[in-house]
Amino acid sequence: MPVATLVVQSVASWSRFERASMLDVLSADYVRTARAKGVPRRKVIFKHAFRNALIPLVTVMALDTAALFGGLIITEQIFSISGMGRYFIDSLRSSDAPALLGWTLFTALIIIAANLLADIAYGVLDPRIRLG
Repeated sequence: MPVATLVVQSVASWSRFERASMLDVLSADYVRTARAKGVPRRKVIFKHAFRNALIPLVTVMALDTAALFGGLIITEQIFSISGMGRYFIDSLRSSDAPALLGWTLFTALIIIAANLLADIAYGVLDPRIRLG
């Protein structure tokens, strides 16, 4: 139940975002050109359109990592789960500054790692994007 609470809103917004991105990409010139050349519809959708439509979604997913940690604090309080959110609240109530700094540093590192993975995924999804 807690995982569903954290994930449902994100997945719903990601699916709407991907749908809009896919509709935008399907009307692009290179997709129409591939269809006009006689490339099968399935190959056009998965090889050309879907990979290019994933790039904005990867960005949104990486940025939503911070919102996931914010929701983690509230969700753990509601479901009485001991975890990072509970640790944050307990440290906040007891004015434990070093624990709060450690939690913030760890959260920042996770967000940086998510953005790094997003940048690597850009290179995989679109070969025109160079990593070096």
